[in-house]
Order: sequence, then structure tokens, then C-alpha cells
Amino acid sequence: MAGRSLFASEIIRSGDCILKVPYSVQIAPDNLLPKIKAALSNKVGTVAKLAIILLVEQKMGQDSEWASYISCLPQHGEIHSTIFWSEYELDMIRQSSVYQETMNQKSKIEEDFAAVVPALEQFPEIFESFTLKDFMRAYFLVTSRAWESTKGLSLIPFTDFMNHDGVSDSIVLFDEDKKLSEVIADRNYAPGQEVLINYGNFPNATLLLDFGFTLPYNIHDQVQINFNIPYHDSLREMKLELLQQHSTPKIKDAINCSEDTFIIKEVRSPRGKGKGLPQSLRAFARVLCCTSPDELSDLAMEAAQIDGRLARRPLKDSRRELLAHQMLLSHITHLMQKYDVAIKSLAPANFPSMSKKFALRRQMAQDLLTGDLRVLKSASTWLNNYCAALRATIHCQSQ
Repeated sequence: MAGRSLFASEIIRSGDCILKVPYSVQIAPDNLLPKIKAALSNKVGTVAKLAIILLVEQKMGQDSEWASYISCLPQHGEIHSTIFWSEYELDMIRQSSVYQETMNQKSKIEEDFAAVVPALEQFPEIFESFTLKDFMRAYFLVTSRAWESTKGLSLIPFTDFMNHDGVSDSIVLFDEDKKLSEVIADRNYAPGQEVLINYGNFPNATLLLDFGFTLPYNIHDQVQINFNIPYHDSLREMKLELLQQHSTPKIKDAINCSEDTFIIKEVRSPRGKGKGLPQSLRAFARVLCCTSPDELSDLAMEAAQIDGRLARRPLKDSRRELLAHQMLLSHITHLMQKYDVAIKSLAPANFPSMSKKFALRRQMAQDLLTGDLRVLKSASTWLNNYCAALRATIHCQSQ
């Protein structure tokens, strides 16, 4: 993994405390200069305030009490979060939901920048050459390196130099009695070995956007897919009302009220056993496949009789159940084809001359898209097996 790292200088045994950082030396919103704090609008959030602190301390150079830490933080060219990618580079991941999430994050940073500029312009001696690019870097350093505790959001110097290991049990702990943060080793380390912690069970989509790296194979990968109720559906309004009454889960950035967004994780059981696809997704497909008000009323009645959740049981008509899942399979197959095209476009032969930075980002894009495709393939296999079982049932019923 590219970036900063921490290495064992002596033997570390499992259970040893790797490091301790007192709250008093952590970078928190309280460290914001009072005159700057007073000039800021109440709309300015914690992340933006911490970003301003970093910019101020960076301006101070060696006079900053955190100079040894801040001088080691990554510079623009060393950060690979997609918010720093060019439009040409972003085209590589246009198929992924990360593309739109990147646009949303950049817009949020631009809004926060616009909110702080009027206040910071009052202090030209500090922020004379202050730019959006500078603010974006500082903002990213906060979102990718700060920890949330009962103390609030804060940067914990050098703790954030430990890289991510998805199977590590080591995390940042907070001791409120001793007023410090600490990390306990989950394994033995020999001198010279890199010391690792776990950032969380994040898919590559999150790791790339929020931290600027990917894993070649990430067991936590997941795919966001969208479904909508066609405008030409004569039962569209009734289906919308039914879905809203029964609170079908939505992602906050859904395009409109007739579109639902679902998260698919890798289906571990290809033979059709196990958890399979999200029940909410299958329920949405069952509602979409209803062709009469009576069918929708039956689903509403069934939901009222059980736990209030809509269409969580297979449809009584096996043919309708098959049709609903064939529709899901068709949608996922179409997405797989798009991902396959996107991945093939990343072949090195298509980029005869690549800089080191672009080559790294191309590999990250490939890790992201390959993981998404693996998840979609697992869903496709599950659906194929489920549909095959339904066809067998229908065949037996027709005998």
C-alpha cells in the first residue's frame, strides 16, 4: 500500500500497547484560533474547522507544535482519493457508483470552502495565497485520518500513519479515564515489520473515495444498483404508494421517488442456499411485477398479517415469482456486461504511455471494477439457481 507507514523498532508481542497519544497533543476543533473561530459562520462544520487548523499550522512551519507531524502529511501528488482524479481518470470508474459519490463529495467541499472564505479573507497574513486546492487537501487529510470519540473528531498524530489490514483486530481505543488514545497489538511483530490496524469493514468503493487506496481482493466489496418504476406502468402510482407506506429502504441520494437504490454484497452460496440477495431488493421486484390492483392489495394484506414488511415471501403464483427474479437477473446481467466493457478498456495496451501516478490509479480502478463485477457475478449465479428451482416447481405443478 502506498503512503506513510509505521514499523516496529523492537519486538512487539500480541497484547502490547503499540502507542499512546494523550488527548492534550491531539488536533481538535478547540485548537482553532479564537479570532478565526469568532469569524466563522455557525454553518461551518467540524471537518472544515480541522482543515483550517491544518492550514494555519502548516503556515507556521517549524513554529507549530505539530510541525514534525504536519510536515510528514501527504502532498497533493501523493493522494489518490478520486476527488483528486482528473476527468480523464474518473472516466475509468464511470460505471461505478463511486463516480457520482466523488462528484457529490467535491461539491460538498466546494460548498464548505465558499462558507469559510469570507471569514478567512479577514486574515490575509495567514491565508494570503489560500486556494480551493489547498482546502481540499486539508479537508481530505481530516476525513481520511481523523477519529471520532467521546472527545469529538480529532487528528491523532502519527497514529494515522498505520496502514489498513482488513483482518487485523487492532483498532484505535480511547481511554476516557487516562485521557489518551492507544493501539494494542493483535499479533507479534519483529523489528522492521510494518505495524497495521483495521480501519473498518469497508468495500473498495469506500477505501478509494475516503482513503485513496484499494485492495486487490476485498471480501467487503459491494455494489449499488438502482431500480425504478417505469412511467408507462399503469399501476405506477399505486406501487409507489404501497412502497412508501411500507418504507422500502432508500439511499439518501436516490434520483427521485420512483427509484430505489439497493446494496448487493457478495453472495457466498452459489447453489442458491444461504442469505442470497437482499430481501428488500427481491420485494421491490415482486411489487414491480404485479399486474393488477388485486395483486398489490394481496401483498399489502400479507404484510399487515406478518411484520409489516412488504413482499418478503415468495409470490403464491410461481410464474409471477419467476418473472420477478428473471427481471432482476436481466438487470444484473446488463450491469455485468457494462462492467466487463469498462474493465477491458483498462487493459495496459490501451495506455501505451503511462505516468507512475496514472498507472497506480488505473490499477485502483481495476481493483474497484473487478470487485464490483465479482459481486454481480455471485448475484447472477444465485438468481440462476433460484430461477432453475422455480422452473422445476412450475414443471411439477403442470404435470
